[in-house]
Amino acid sequence: MPDAMPTPKVQIRRRRRPPLRILPLGGCGEVGMNLTLYGYLDSWIAVDCGMLIRQDLDGNPLQVPDPQAFKACNITPEALIITHGHEDHIGAVVWLWPNWGCPIYATPLAAEMLRTRFAEHGLATASIKVIEPGEACSSDAFNVRFLPVTHSIPESCALIMEAGGHRILHTGDWKIDPDPVIGAPVDEQLFRSLAPVDLVVGDSTNANILGRSHSERQVARALTETIGKCSGRVVVSCFASNLARVLSIARAAASCNRRVSLLGRSMERMVAIARQLDYFDDFPALVPASDLGYLPADEVLVIATGSQGEPRAALSRLAQGRHPHFELTTGDSVIFSAKAIPGNEHLIERLKRGLKRFEVNILDEFSHPQLHASGHPAQEELESLYHWVKPAHLLPVHGEPVHQTAHADLARGMGITANLLPSNGDMIHFDDSGLRLEQRFPQQVRLVQRNALSPVKSDTQARISRHGTLFIAITLAATTTGWTRIGRLLLDTSESSPLDEDSFCDWLDEQLDDIATDTLAGLRRLLHPRIGSWLSDHVQHTPDIQLQLMATETEYLVDSVP
Repeated sequence: MPDAMPTPKVQIRRRRRPPLRILPLGGCGEVGMNLTLYGYLDSWIAVDCGMLIRQDLDGNPLQVPDPQAFKACNITPEALIITHGHEDHIGAVVWLWPNWGCPIYATPLAAEMLRTRFAEHGLATASIKVIEPGEACSSDAFNVRFLPVTHSIPESCALIMEAGGHRILHTGDWKIDPDPVIGAPVDEQLFRSLAPVDLVVGDSTNANILGRSHSERQVARALTETIGKCSGRVVVSCFASNLARVLSIARAAASCNRRVSLLGRSMERMVAIARQLDYFDDFPALVPASDLGYLPADEVLVIATGSQGEPRAALSRLAQGRHPHFELTTGDSVIFSAKAIPGNEHLIERLKRGLKRFEVNILDEFSHPQLHASGHPAQEELESLYHWVKPAHLLPVHGEPVHQTAHADLARGMGITANLLPSNGDMIHFDDSGLRLEQRFPQQVRLVQRNALSPVKSDTQARISRHGTLFIAITLAATTTGWTRIGRLLLDTSESSPLDEDSFCDWLDEQLDDIATDTLAGLRRLLHPRIGSWLSDHVQHTPDIQLQLMATETEYLVDSVP
């Protein structure tokens, strides 16, 4: 019998998975305008589609993601997935979705908010599909499950997505609230069951804040205690979408034997939607604003819009004595149950000066910090989540560079690979080797003006012959005397002549010290022509200037000023 043939030694290589591609078109390098595209082979889905209020432009127009990126990449999403109903996640849907026509998957509250918006714009609502938290949906290549999380609006969800063997956790906006006012706490065991995940695409908003965010239940108790000590009428201002806060205020009013009235269309609309979805079963009966004058002062509580100093909101009208049904008087109290959005500090101070003319008591985040809680995770919450889901990689999104950097540093300290800080327009390649930048698509600013989308035009474009475009984004913090620059500039000189960044920054800081204005729009209006003059003296060819000013919080001043 012949000897058996020797068994050949064959080395079988593991077959590499086709890559996943990630293309953020909003929410990276900024807070707001969230839109992230995920692609596998020829299949693409979009997650969220939000807007940004441009505080640095006159009239504070809305900015939405650049739709040209879809054409440049030949992308048409097969589905739009909505994580929650905040405007920075749904506010651009009516402007961009008509070009896609795909199904929109959203939880009941976000779906109802979208239906309302679609009706206002004459759009059919049949494509809006309701998904309950915990349920799943799918496209050709993606399976997506909605995972309930706590945030400052009900029904917020993280997403666990699977495509081609890749498992990605897109956190959306979240926090770990052990005792929420509406909904259940985050299910730790549910997230532990996901481990390990290949990649977390995560919320960076509070990644540079130590500790944990406060619970909404703590705020509810503080509101009851504070309102109970107030004499005269009480006005409480908060974000209309923070339904847990609105409910806590109404419950506090009832426990203090006060009747509740609403001021502001967005507040009235959100309370109506919450009642429709059975979130406000114990919400007290409302008193029309026109009837408030018939009630004793110590039986009145008003929930009003306008905590950010918006000139046309209800609280600003009260500060100007222009509300037709309600007037503030000496001894009344105004409670700000919301933190100032960066860039609004001077507007809010102007509002408070107006309120003080009526000799009212003002309670805000500085004198009573217990009256507000963030909806985003601080460092200990991020660490908890990553211990649960054990990610191999992190892509930090939803934040300015200072937030993204802090988030990446935290992840690396836990042994998680975080080698990329994405910007809007970055086509990111993800495979077994990790994350890498594949291509960058320049983003043109698109504004909603006169009920249509239009590109923003340079203030000097019509006057001077230009050579290319210079994109400049400057992060600023409001100070008692004006504005100061935070961190490095975001400069894109790929379409213009190079410049000496150090020299430009030194000059820029001098200009910021010299310019006196309360608003980002006023600052941009004064700074833009000065930048044009400086460039004409320091570069060979003067480019068209696309300038964006972004505000951040003053608490970053100590660590971030260069």
